[in-house]
Amino acid sequence: MKFQVFKNGEVVDKFRLCGAYLFGTDGIAVRQAQVRLKNGFIECEKSNLQTAGFALLWPIDGFGKVLLPTTCLSEKARPYNLNVEIARAKLMQIIDKREDWSFFNSIEGLGDTSKEAQDLFIQAVQNISVPPFASKSADESLKKAIVFSEKLATKQAELLFDTKCKTHGFGRGCLGCRIDPAQIGNSKYVAKLLELFGFVTIPINWAQIELRKGSYDFSTIDACIDVLGKEKLAIGAGPLLRFSKEYLPRWLLRDGTEFEKIRETAYQFISQMVARYSGSICAWRVVSGLNVFNHFEFSFEQVLEVTRAANMAVKQGSDRALKIVEVSNPWGEYYATAHNTIPPLVYMDMVVQSGINFDAFGLAMQFGKNQAGMHVRDMMHISTILDYLGHIAKPLHITEVEVPSQNGDGLHDGEVAGVWHHEWDQSRQGQWIEQFYKIALSKQFVDSVTYSNLTDVKDSTIANSGLLTDRLEPKKSFRVLKQLHNAIFNR
Repeated sequence: MKFQVFKNGEVVDKFRLCGAYLFGTDGIAVRQAQVRLKNGFIECEKSNLQTAGFALLWPIDGFGKVLLPTTCLSEKARPYNLNVEIARAKLMQIIDKREDWSFFNSIEGLGDTSKEAQDLFIQAVQNISVPPFASKSADESLKKAIVFSEKLATKQAELLFDTKCKTHGFGRGCLGCRIDPAQIGNSKYVAKLLELFGFVTIPINWAQIELRKGSYDFSTIDACIDVLGKEKLAIGAGPLLRFSKEYLPRWLLRDGTEFEKIRETAYQFISQMVARYSGSICAWRVVSGLNVFNHFEFSFEQVLEVTRAANMAVKQGSDRALKIVEVSNPWGEYYATAHNTIPPLVYMDMVVQSGINFDAFGLAMQFGKNQAGMHVRDMMHISTILDYLGHIAKPLHITEVEVPSQNGDGLHDGEVAGVWHHEWDQSRQGQWIEQFYKIALSKQFVDSVTYSNLTDVKDSTIANSGLLTDRLEPKKSFRVLKQLHNAIFNR
């Protein structure tokens, strides 16, 4: 397939391809596909003749720069007009979600925006033989459609969220936060934590705890339990296992990659952890991102076996604790280029079908970085993926979520990572968090949302993503979450 890109009706010869990948009719990224810009065209090559969609970071005047897909398209000799195809996909998404949600009411303040977007798109299609004119009509259509789609997603979420509030449908641990163990001795930090959250997660890194085989350093976690155990908090911890290099002990990396040995060693580590803290920890993130992170190149069957063994170890050590299997990158772009990975929904479905004893799925959703799964997306796109994954017959916890409060450099630069409406600042972060939380918590299958960082920290996945500055000064996002907290619990 080929695509031609236009800006203001003019052909674009230079276009930065960020987050670009092909996906099939099942939504799974296409492997061994090549995407490149050549002679003013985006060329997409794949190993079969099946229809495929194309997604990339796309600029929209007045809205920002977000990752958007086309519909699935067949191969043809003539190039597609990418502006037209992206507008087509967004309009189709609006129609699909209105039907899914049975939401056909008009939205206050938008008037006939949806019809205007459709009329502009019809104009684009009628003039498809004049690509510059068609692209301009499609751009105007998309500008209206994406604003309408976000309003539709947030309005539908607000109605369900308010109903859930009135019927006391939220548990005390629905608002959570991952703590920074280095700050646990800071009384001001702890006070801010208690002001917002009824649930906290203590991060666990196997590499930092079992420095030598069979020798465990629990001092950091003990300190967290000593402080938090005195408060009326639900305490979670994890991930117990994550098979990316920075989470694996050096001695394990050095000793080889025999599967049975790794599985047994991981089982022993989990057993030690759970036995020590079974009276304090009510929820364990048992395994994290096994769909993506696979340093030892486990086979599909071995991934499931590790998932099974890890959950068995937790159950034997603490029968009452919640066991969460965390999935990273719900859109699954990584599958296009990373070997020994599994598409997210395939992994989730197989974990359920394999009869593994666990209680819920966790979902990591981080935005604001030029890395697979972390490019900025619009709110309807986010709501849609939650609905898609919500069909699995298990509760869902958002175990990681973060966005920046200011524009960053390198991989964190909005030009390559994405921009939501305008460049990131504290107000933008607060608005995003309010809309995201209402969308996520409005879903009946979502039990909790855990924010990744209370304060700005240097090694965070998303730069400048804290709710507080590094000096513990509240950002606007902290105050937004405080209002959300009051709406949920002060009725």
